[in-house]
Parts: sequence; C-alpha cells; structure tokens
Amino acid sequence: MSTNILAKIVETKFGEVAERKKQVTIAQLEAMPLFEKPCFSLKANIIDASKTGIIAEFKRQSPSKGIINAVASVEEVATAYTQFGASGISVLTDGPYFGGSLADLSIAVQNEIPVLRKEFIIDEFQVIEAKAYGASVILLIATCLSPAETKYLATVAKSIGLEVLLELHDASELWHICEEVDLVGINNRSLKSFEVNIEHSLQLKNLLPKGKLSIAESGIYDLATFQLLKKEGFDGFLMGEYFMKQENPAKAFEEFSQQIKTDIK
Repeated sequence: MSTNILAKIVETKFGEVAERKKQVTIAQLEAMPLFEKPCFSLKANIIDASKTGIIAEFKRQSPSKGIINAVASVEEVATAYTQFGASGISVLTDGPYFGGSLADLSIAVQNEIPVLRKEFIIDEFQVIEAKAYGASVILLIATCLSPAETKYLATVAKSIGLEVLLELHDASELWHICEEVDLVGINNRSLKSFEVNIEHSLQLKNLLPKGKLSIAESGIYDLATFQLLKKEGFDGFLMGEYFMKQENPAKAFEEFSQQIKTDIK
C-alpha cells in the first residue's frame, strides 16, 4: 500500500466517521450489549506457550492485492482460528478498500478469543465503536497519527478495557510508543515500495523498548519465515493473506498450526 493510497484511505475515513456520528451517538454505542462484554487479553495469549503466537486475520481484499477471498465465511474461519490455537483474530472492518465490516467483527467475537479491530482509527468514536461491537484490541497505525494522537486514542482504549496494538513502519515512528500501548507491530511491507523486507524489520525490532511485546506483520508466507522471525525474538505474528488466499482458509490455518507444533517437538 503506497503512502498515496494510505492518505486517500484516511481522507475517506474522516468522511465515513463524520457520517457515522450523525447516525449513532457515543451514548448509544455504550448502551449496546457487547460494550459490557469482558475483553480477552491478547498480551496473555501471545505469551501462552500452548498457542501459536499467531494473530490470524480475516481479510477479503486489499488495495494492493485486489480480491483475496470473496467467498470465505467469517464464522467458519474465525471458529477454526480459535479451535486450532490462534492467539488472537484480526478482522478488517474497512469497507471501501478491504471489503470488511463491523458485522464481520460482531460474528468473529462470538468466539472466546481476543479479536482485534483492524481499522484506520483516527477518532475516539471508532475506539468506542470497537468495544461496542465486541473487540478486545484495537490497531493504531503510527503513519496515520501524531504521537499525541496515538497517546490520546490509546488512553481512551485503555479506559474502557481494550488493549492496543501499535503498528510501526520505520524508526521515525518509535516516538509513538507510549505506556498505554500493549503490543508493537512492525510491518514488514514498506508503505512506499510494497516490498517486504524482513531484515529491515529485524533492525527496527532491536530499537523497541524492553518489555513491549513485538508482533511481526505482513509478508509471512511460509514456515521458514515464521521460524526466522520467531528465532529473532518476535513474540507474535500477524498473518492473514497466507491463509485467506487458500481455497479453504480454515483448513490452511489448521495445517500451518500443526506444522508449528510438530516443529516445536
């Protein structure tokens, strides 16, 4: 995804959020049944040795890849992710660019597992909305925010029981890391060139503050890459495209999970 596309997505998002605010109030979101649902801890699940460390993603399409999987069932895939050892589930809720929705989120959260609302969050309204639809974790993308905005949105999230995954792309964004951030994701894919550079991510990981759990994002398409990133000290792994591009994403995750367990033995 280029920075130009990202800017366009964020511009669209401002309009989208403004429209949503006309349709529903924060008070109405806070009155929704799922708002009171206790959150599951992604931090705890990432370090749980009985799980894979994978945040498995449900993603139908993307601006850079086009349609990835237009037919997979959220219910079936999320259930398989849960059953076969995912540490968490990531659900795209952006409609125009990723084909996702809050309806997808509300289906995925029926499983007893932390669910990340993967979205371009630029307003506290979206944070409240995430909780109202049952998410346990939100994503904040440093490229879309200032350090002050990151801290503010993370503070709002923590105040209602959500955990926060902050996504970084390069060393200039390290200033976005604050106390309220629970996990730091490093995107292996450059926003400028689309290229996946694992070496760049490993270098950036070494600059992270001690005590923050690290998540490798994007470009993990095989067991060898997964093993390399794990060996280099990443705590968790956000993977979606690898599973979603298969004819049966649920089966693909089951098989990958079994490979990991066999490898550990």
